[in-house]
Amino acid sequence: MKIIVTGGAGFIGSAVIRHILQHTSDQVLNYDCLTYAGNQESIPAYLTTQKDAKTGEPQYQFIKGDICDAELFTALLNQYQPDAIMHLAAESHVDRSIDGPALFIKTNVVGTCNLLECARKYWLSMAEERKSTFRFLHVSTDEVFGDLESDDSKFTETTPYAPSSPYSASKAGSDHLVRAWGRTYGFPVLITNCSNNYGPYHFPEKLIPHIILNALQGKPLPVYGDGKQVRDWLYVDDHAQALLTVVKEGNVGETYTIGGNNEKQNIEVITSICDILNRKVSAKPDGISDYAQLITYVQDRPGHDKRYAIDASKIANSLHWQPKESFQSGIEKTVQWYLDNPDWWQRVLSGKYQLTRLGDSQYHETL
Repeated sequence: MKIIVTGGAGFIGSAVIRHILQHTSDQVLNYDCLTYAGNQESIPAYLTTQKDAKTGEPQYQFIKGDICDAELFTALLNQYQPDAIMHLAAESHVDRSIDGPALFIKTNVVGTCNLLECARKYWLSMAEERKSTFRFLHVSTDEVFGDLESDDSKFTETTPYAPSSPYSASKAGSDHLVRAWGRTYGFPVLITNCSNNYGPYHFPEKLIPHIILNALQGKPLPVYGDGKQVRDWLYVDDHAQALLTVVKEGNVGETYTIGGNNEKQNIEVITSICDILNRKVSAKPDGISDYAQLITYVQDRPGHDKRYAIDASKIANSLHWQPKESFQSGIEKTVQWYLDNPDWWQRVLSGKYQLTRLGDSQYHETL
């Protein structure tokens, strides 16, 4: 297959691309705007230089582009001729959405609408045989469902939408657009809603990498409110495998909820990280004998959801996907990755990753 991944320099998008390049012979084109969260160094160079064994064509290509740029994306579709689009480009940080919601509406709602129209017109121009196998996968979040009480049933594909933040409202809007394009135009769409991801190459503003890196630097480990908010944690490489399974084997028009079956309170996550670091790091910051000493409770986030939990039985039963990592095995791997890869996260914290770009591929110059 030839696959375009939007947002492929982001956390989940780069994991998808690494999975494709490591485990398939598919060709992939990374279409990313390279905002603050986009980091091309999240896809190692040895993977980006691979070539197709039969044709000699590059297995990976990169185009710098905005999902709101209809002219560029249309030109890309017509020249690259993809068999599928995996749409992961999005503004995704709740705190940033509270401070500046308009950007989230522009990217997540207007940008998704733009992609749908560009892709639909491209799909209509395809020969019937290819048209029947084309897929548009929209990757969304469990946050569109709102939150749960401790004794509520888990989210499923039919849970009503009740978003709480500008971020989750913008993703809910994009989900509705994708379903509408499927219903109105017969466009071959798929939707996934995932739980909280974690793992290697995670941007440091998110909870788990933020806690790991603050701890290593002897900085406070901030905990919103009482820290008892519950999230279902999904290792990012498991999610990447699930997404490729859905785009290749999922039924058109269907939604699949993807979770790790690992519900944890935020404070449990933070103390787990502290415990692992206590075991693995002998040279602790000055005055610290236990990383848990750095835990600091701060004012809660406005509208903070209490609990998320995903019922992933549909994808397990129909597509035979299940996560490989438990939370304990995944968090051990994640902490170890950050210990082993200081160059990556130090370049992110310093901002140097934004100064060294791999460049827009030669392919871009022909569009």
